[in-house]
Amino acid sequence: MHTTIAHRLISAAVLLALAACLCGCLPIVVAPTMPAPKPTVAEPTPTTDYGLPAPTRPSEGEWAEVLRVVDGDTITVLLDGEVRRVRYIGINAPESVKPDSPVEFMGPEASAANEDLVGERRVWLERDVSETDKYDRLLRYVWVDDLMVNGELVRLGYAHAGTYPPDVRHQEWMQAMEAEARAAERGLWGE
Repeated sequence: MHTTIAHRLISAAVLLALAACLCGCLPIVVAPTMPAPKPTVAEPTPTTDYGLPAPTRPSEGEWAEVLRVVDGDTITVLLDGEVRRVRYIGINAPESVKPDSPVEFMGPEASAANEDLVGERRVWLERDVSETDKYDRLLRYVWVDDLMVNGELVRLGYAHAGTYPPDVRHQEWMQAMEAEARAAERGLWGE
């Protein structure tokens, strides 16, 4: 009996509160929304210290899902239902998994930085001139949102800028990123 009276009192209180809110007598309190989490990747540098504008993600390219980070400059992706290896254009990161080769200075750190940037993410792949290298890896600039990962790895000091003609579309930018990393003594250029 007491339970029925309690339920009726609670129902009546809820209805009165609802009526008061609808007529404007009580304010409706909405829980504040949480701000969107900040991305885990470093923010892109809009220009270099040398005044070069940052490249922007082109409209031509293709989306892929990163399945695995191989090392500091190579990933495995799912592209159009096919598993492919992608070698980043314009950079060379220290070796960390090359068979019959020692792990190079900063190799594991370069791999970890690449994992932080692209691991299990959807990435945009930009082709330059060449489709593949001699190992049948796709040659691409890799983008996460508006951040070119190739250049970011160089800027953070985890890779060298390298010129590999004919794929040189962003080479001037890569070289500026390396100069910035050297000047700041980041990664490979630190003590």
